[in-house]
Amino acid sequence: MQDFLLELTAVDKNFQTTDGTARKVLENVDFTLHEGEIVALLGKSGSGKSTLLRIMAGLIPADQGKVNYRGRSITSPVAGIAMVFQSFALFPWLTVQQNVELGLEAQGVPPDTRQKRADEVLELIGLSGFGGALPRELSGGMRQRVGIARALVTNPDILLMDEAFSALDVLTGETLRDDILELWEARKIPTKGILVVSHNIEEAVMMADRVLIFSSDPGRIRAEIKVDLPRPRNVDTLEVRSLIDEVYALMTMRPASTQVTDLSLPMHIGYRLPDADISRIEGVLDLIADAPFNGRADLPKLAEEAELSDDELFPAYEALSLLGLAHIDKGDITLTRLGTNYHLAEQALKQELFGQLLLEHVPLARHIRSTLENETTGKLPEKKLLEVLHESLKPHEAERVLNVAIEWGRYGEVYEYDYHAGVLHLPDGND
Repeated sequence: MQDFLLELTAVDKNFQTTDGTARKVLENVDFTLHEGEIVALLGKSGSGKSTLLRIMAGLIPADQGKVNYRGRSITSPVAGIAMVFQSFALFPWLTVQQNVELGLEAQGVPPDTRQKRADEVLELIGLSGFGGALPRELSGGMRQRVGIARALVTNPDILLMDEAFSALDVLTGETLRDDILELWEARKIPTKGILVVSHNIEEAVMMADRVLIFSSDPGRIRAEIKVDLPRPRNVDTLEVRSLIDEVYALMTMRPASTQVTDLSLPMHIGYRLPDADISRIEGVLDLIADAPFNGRADLPKLAEEAELSDDELFPAYEALSLLGLAHIDKGDITLTRLGTNYHLAEQALKQELFGQLLLEHVPLARHIRSTLENETTGKLPEKKLLEVLHESLKPHEAERVLNVAIEWGRYGEVYEYDYHAGVLHLPDGND
């Protein structure tokens, strides 16, 4: 059996809400990273993937459980583990060379050695000759190469990649991903294991030896898929397409007790509404309804047709499922009869239907409408709703969820919102 590089046992992590109560982000996570493997973590926003990565990097502690690197407990950043961030995280006032040398400088490496090693890794990553440039002079793909070079220059055992390609356009992201895999397969880098957090299902299947799928609230490992295919992989082969379909099926699998993906409990007011605006929801519905899909679509093919990423499409899928407009099963999405009727309806009827479905399926919208109807003024300050949401969500997430509920409710004419006063109220003509 291969040696363990990382081993996590029964890891829990809580965050404090504004009222001082603990909200569990990760629960009972068991995970091992073996020498010589790449593992991808998939899950919707809020499933704790990035938090788990930061625990592995020693940036934040676990509240319970064990986190070991080569048998030693991780309590702070470890020299053998390096991390690449989605936001590049470069210092804009430093040159490329200086940014890459930072980790070596922190380790006390002498200047001459730092320069030599930085030059070597810049050449390896395709940035030879750019050492004197400032980050603002580089494209997004080149800036991310600097971030990767900065991680690799310390010769890490483990490379953690947190959405490392998601801020790039599709072609640039694929090129950089393929370059990293080429370095890995040719053993041009000393890294023994790579852990990739991603929203992109195709990316995960193309890169990883194992794909782990996380559930949410709290984050747990819900499923694992082994990818026993040699690299480089061809995305158009039957084997790869079958694995992509399998991951889609698991990502959209719904417990029998609920209408919503990724829930283990009945929906509550603080449920993380998908971050999907009305135009995206209706655009995806119309795409499914029309040729060539005619009401039923394979999710990977739908993503290709829409020319959108999984991260952009999954919220729309969830919203359609949540509202009863579509049914998702085993990687396919099918419009319900109601979804087909919605597609064919005139605009005024669409908005009326949307409002009815919102009140039927979304507890937060139902709570807002009920509260407004029982208020003598017919008004409700948003800060009162945020106080309720803070009991189960972090502040920024509570604001996002409320913003989604406001947009959906205004479209369905369930309630209105005064942006200047921060107050919800009943639509004109409602008592």
